[in-house]
Amino acid sequence: MKVDTSLPLEYSTEENRLKIFGFWLFLGAEIALFSMLFGTYFTLLNGTGNGPTAEEIFVLEPVIVETLVLLTSSFTCGLAVHSMRLNYKKTMMTFFIITMCLGLVFLGVEILEFVTYIGEGATMQTSGFLSSLFMLLGTHGAHVTFGLFWGLCILIQIVREGFTSQTANKFFIYSLYWHFLDVVWIFIFSFVYLKGMI
Repeated sequence: MKVDTSLPLEYSTEENRLKIFGFWLFLGAEIALFSMLFGTYFTLLNGTGNGPTAEEIFVLEPVIVETLVLLTSSFTCGLAVHSMRLNYKKTMMTFFIITMCLGLVFLGVEILEFVTYIGEGATMQTSGFLSSLFMLLGTHGAHVTFGLFWGLCILIQIVREGFTSQTANKFFIYSLYWHFLDVVWIFIFSFVYLKGMI
């Protein structure tokens, strides 16, 4: 396996470059998935039946917390990639752990939000609007949950093996995934929550 030392470690082999390209293709499929969920949500937005509307159930404070936490996690993930490129293992791992802890905080707030909705009688069975809302938020939350387990596996590999072309490639691909989830959340924050509160 030919290693190109002029490139960052995650791009240093042809196999690594192909894996990164393949992951970009995968993210294209993820964009299609979330586009479908957004389309369903906007189609059913006014299908509230006898249930509450978006304006009645959305509360700004927890959504602001979720947004700040997730955007901060994207920043710390970027710092972890930068530290990896500088070969600062402890710094990279610190930023990576902070990223995952922020992901856990995000999930905790989202679960609390779901419990609040259900306590107010706003469930998936209440209306088409709520069913599409839970599907959109739940799918994003499931992706974050998967990202936390995936990140833990990569962290263990880096602890055991250090920075190699394989571990660097895995973490860089992970960072693309995490940034993608943040971009999706920005759309959720802007077009679901803020639009629903207006």
